[in-house]
Amino acid sequence: CEGPGVRRSGGRDTALRRAASLAAARGGRPPCARLPPPARGGTVRWSSAAKASAVKINEKASREKILTLESMNPQVKAVEYAVRGPIVLKAGEIEKELRKGIKKPFTEVIKANIGDAHAMGQRPITFLRQVVALCTYPNLLDSPSFPEDAKKRARRILQGCGGNSLGSYSASQGINCIREDVASYIERRDGGVPADPDNIYLTTGASDGIATILKILVSGGGKSRTGVMIPIPQYPLYSAAISELDAIQVNYYLDEENCWALDVNELRRSLNEAKAYCNPKVLCIINPGNPTGQVQNRKCIEDVIHFAWEEKLFLLADEVYQDNVYSEGCQFHSFKKILYEMGPEYYNNVELASFHSTSKGYMGECGYRGGYMEVINLHPEIKGQLVKLLSVRLCPPVSGQAAMDIVVNPPIPGEESYSQFIKEKESVLNNLAKKAKLTEDMFNKVPGIHCNPLQGAMYAFPRIFIPSKAIEEAKAHKMAPDMFYCMKLLEETGICVVPGSGFGQREGSYHFRMTILPPVEKLKILLEKVKDFHIKFLEKYA
Repeated sequence: CEGPGVRRSGGRDTALRRAASLAAARGGRPPCARLPPPARGGTVRWSSAAKASAVKINEKASREKILTLESMNPQVKAVEYAVRGPIVLKAGEIEKELRKGIKKPFTEVIKANIGDAHAMGQRPITFLRQVVALCTYPNLLDSPSFPEDAKKRARRILQGCGGNSLGSYSASQGINCIREDVASYIERRDGGVPADPDNIYLTTGASDGIATILKILVSGGGKSRTGVMIPIPQYPLYSAAISELDAIQVNYYLDEENCWALDVNELRRSLNEAKAYCNPKVLCIINPGNPTGQVQNRKCIEDVIHFAWEEKLFLLADEVYQDNVYSEGCQFHSFKKILYEMGPEYYNNVELASFHSTSKGYMGECGYRGGYMEVINLHPEIKGQLVKLLSVRLCPPVSGQAAMDIVVNPPIPGEESYSQFIKEKESVLNNLAKKAKLTEDMFNKVPGIHCNPLQGAMYAFPRIFIPSKAIEEAKAHKMAPDMFYCMKLLEETGICVVPGSGFGQREGSYHFRMTILPPVEKLKILLEKVKDFHIKFLEKYA
């Protein structure tokens, strides 16, 4: 039907031709008879009547979508992740409006909702970036601009890569020499407690490891369905992964009146209640805490390990903030170390998965998605199943593995990069300690806000008083009261924080999570804005 003078002019003409063909097939004139002659230059011209007829036929020809909210996986629909939830989407809309010149009572959106250090202005650690650069572009190994200790590490990593290239797949468990470095790091950190590279699995950030272990742990149906005990407040990765796996979330509450301490009596209450409707077999611990910032003492960890041993629970220790400890008298103790020191009855029996990452600490390398997990006392047959599950995703990003290697194998005294490395590391951590204290002090000067000491991690989780009038208005907008508060804060000040309801909290209490990562001067401005907003909010809804 298309002669040499006719050419296609895009999707609309194609649809019109298809519609004409359908009409012909139903007994109308042949489609060629219905096509208008081409205009000069070969483009077909259609009359308004022909266009309307074709659109009508095309609408009839369309069918319902296979994938809809009703037909999609219900477990995926149940997933919620507050850190990047509705309030962050609203912040994105406001940013677009600001770029268009729409006037607001502020000039920028400050995203204090997520622990993304470099996005907040933190400078990368030079040595880490040097090694990753050398691994990425090995020609730089001949450059005098890079120190020899960085080149030495880069060569070792590249020798562990297929074809000496970062662009090749690695083994599913990760590059062998990096797993050896992780094991050596754990031994140094824990004062000589042995670590086996075969128990180390490199992961795509800590999140990948946590989700993978949960996936292999969840089983059963009805009252025998796996229950996963998580702290409340919690990091929403846990509730999201539990929803996706259709497991049972079992909440235990941290003690806000006691600086968010973990109480074993609360663990026992939670466990005993959960046994009525599920099979609790996993206990998740976040230390230092996110969003709450508490650092667990040795006695608390011993009590938790004894509880897990006694109740036959698989322990998950999320330790990604192990470098972020600020308060005097607080010290990070790994669960692995305490488990070992409690003796062979515990060390040889309690199943434990511990997690670390490049994203937090002093590195803040979130985008590399580097991480590892150490899993001990795993049944040998389950170990094979875990490796099989990991092999489905082939391997974690090899550049992230390289970054993780520098976290666990940094410059040591006597190497040329050591002085610069230690100076940068201490600068970041000292800055964070200063900002943790500043945030706590400023919040506690505001009427209607109470903030526990920020012992570690990189967030504040202050409790806020919300008047009953504001609670009623929030209900009218079908919002949780702290979501309503945080939306108002965003709309009036440009500050984006996450409501406590996204992390879990005791009923009747309200909080928000805010990162302390902005530079000190910007953090002071942010805290002053929150103070002014909160006072006005109380006045408005009193």
